[in-house]
Amino acid sequence: MTGTAIERSGVEATVAAAGVSVSRPDEGLPGRGAFERVVGGVGAAAEVPSDGSPTLVDSVLVDSRADQVGPPSAATPAVPVAIDPSALDAAGLTFADREAGLLSTVVPDGLSGELVVVPGSEPAPAPERAVRTVRVEVEAGLDVDGEMFARTVMATLNDPRGWGADGSVSFARTDGDADLRVVLASPGTVDDLCAPLSTVGEYSCGSDGAAVINDKRWVFTTPDFADKTLYRQYVINHEVGHLLGHGHLECPGPGEVAPLMQQQTVGVAPCIANGWPFPDAA
Repeated sequence: MTGTAIERSGVEATVAAAGVSVSRPDEGLPGRGAFERVVGGVGAAAEVPSDGSPTLVDSVLVDSRADQVGPPSAATPAVPVAIDPSALDAAGLTFADREAGLLSTVVPDGLSGELVVVPGSEPAPAPERAVRTVRVEVEAGLDVDGEMFARTVMATLNDPRGWGADGSVSFARTDGDADLRVVLASPGTVDDLCAPLSTVGEYSCGSDGAAVINDKRWVFTTPDFADKTLYRQYVINHEVGHLLGHGHLECPGPGEVAPLMQQQTVGVAPCIANGWPFPDAA
């Protein structure tokens, strides 16, 4: 493994083989006392609070936590889930929230840590390309429809603007052994799964074949994204992008569309928010 990426809602750090970059937090989220700093040295990374003490040093995520996942169930076709628009106002959710799998805006701090594989499989839409299999997992006890979450994950990954727009890759879903895992978990469980990276109940991480998404970010997203769906597409594509070997990029200039691998959770300006590797693809 050449490096580990950790995305934080407010802090995003990349652990690379030769030095790292760490960015400041965004407005309104924990850790605002931190400031941008680059820490040199092989394999070293730190997000440094205002008191000067590092919260993340020499960190590499090595545990995929596959041991927490039970035996895969038999593959079954995905079944569309009906959404009742009349229930949206009572739950305080939008139609887009429901499509993302949310059943409420309740985010538990921590649960049992049991990760449940969402049953179902679907073939890659472009099998002539290199096919990467994806297993979707949701922590037991989250107020989330796992099938809807899985459908969002796969629709995002196989969107015409996604990583396959250059003809390089296509994604197939499986509930068995997989190349990549996309995991939705409570803040406390994310801390456990991402250790020794310091996610302090707020952030997400991606490494070692797993994109671990913090349910708090999935529910509330970040202030720089007015469109929550776009943020959710961004966080899936960005974390999976790290698993595909892509590093961080900078905003190219005021008014430009942010590259997907820009640390947009940390801040989008002066660029324009973007959730896609190839936003101009047909």
